[in-house]
Amino acid sequence: MSPRSASVNEELRRRSKERLLQATVELVAERGYEATTLGAIADRAGAARGLISYYFPGKRQLLQSAVHRLMHRTLQEALEREPRTEDGRERLARAIDAILGLARDQPVLMRTHMAGILQAEGFVQCPEQQRLAELLRDTVARYGSPDPESDYPMLRALLMGAVFAVLLPGAPMPAARLREELFQRYGLEPGMGVPPDGAGPPGGSVPLSGD
Repeated sequence: MSPRSASVNEELRRRSKERLLQATVELVAERGYEATTLGAIADRAGAARGLISYYFPGKRQLLQSAVHRLMHRTLQEALEREPRTEDGRERLARAIDAILGLARDQPVLMRTHMAGILQAEGFVQCPEQQRLAELLRDTVARYGSPDPESDYPMLRALLMGAVFAVLLPGAPMPAARLREELFQRYGLEPGMGVPPDGAGPPGGSVPLSGD
């Protein structure tokens, strides 16, 4: 039996990593962060426990990468859903609705993610986060920003602030009000994106299923 080629091995590693990220999202959403062990994640993914250590320094970094992957996939689906559009204002509206939709649909997961960012380890600059950043930067550029490199971090901060406000225990802000504020800031019409009373989930949130 001939050895596998480098490309086949690379594809197998990619799939194993994807399964670990997906399992992390599923288990944290179901059980919470503390009750989710690395062993349980490996079991759910059908992978060896040591494979997690190969890819990630620890559980917190694994969770951030997993959530950034979910955010990237959700945002990408929202931007590319039918009818397709190159209208920068519509794409920005879809982006806002996609992220607010995740706060609504995945409160345990997103609250855990936000709490983790505020820990000592801070914000993980992982490949999944970079893919998310590229989509948001492109959205800002298509919107017509003269300086996307400066305006993208502002959009990211506003979206993170909105998610935090929606999920704040004991004093949550209504997502519809936050949406209204963000739309007014960027001069977007309320009917753009996926309005709260529109058909389907905001942002076209993707289901928690594997590839």
